[in-house]
Order: sequence, then structure tokens, then C-alpha cells
Amino acid sequence: MASRALRRSVAATIGAVKISDKQRRYLKGLAHPLKPVILIGNSGLTEAVVTETARALHDHELIKVRMSGAERTVRDAALASLAERTGSALVGRIGHVATLYRPRRELSKIVLPD
Repeated sequence: MASRALRRSVAATIGAVKISDKQRRYLKGLAHPLKPVILIGNSGLTEAVVTETARALHDHELIKVRMSGAERTVRDAALASLAERTGSALVGRIGHVATLYRPRRELSKIVLPD
């Protein structure tokens, strides 16, 4: 229950991240050499996955998520839901791999262009 309340408070305080096309291109360039840190398997999008994704976004700001074993429409819906539930922006998706971005409130590692 505590993790659910934490996740809701994080999503409520940060909200949906809005990024421009220029910022999206910049983030895609930064994400290119990254490996996926979250792997979603046959169980799909669970509470544990959402909690771990929120933790990874807090630590790294920009992460890749790999989702296998689902059709395209299911995969798109699950990744959009994951971005919404973690209060992050879906930077891009290529195949089974999506890139998520959520800036930190303090000590942000990534400075976005205007």
C-alpha cells in the first residue's frame, strides 16, 4: 500500500511531462547508447513493474523499457499506461523498446534545450 501511495504522490506532484519536438530529438540522441533497465515479460504491466520504473526514473531520469510477448496494440497501450502512471513522457518507441523521461525536481542530470 505504501508503494501505491508513493507512486500516486509522485505522479500527482510531477504530472505529465511535456516536451517539444526539439527536446524529444535531443533525448532520443541521449538514449541511443542506453540498454533497457526495465524488462516487462509475459505477466505484463504489474504494480511491481510500475514501482520499479518509478524508482529507475528517479535514479536515471532517462530510461529504456523493453516489453516482449505482446501484440503491437497491447504493447502501445501498456507503455502509454506506464508513462501515465509514472508521470513520465514517452520519448519514443522502436519495436519492443520504449524510452521514458521524467526530470528530477532537484539535481537534474539532463538539461533540455529550449
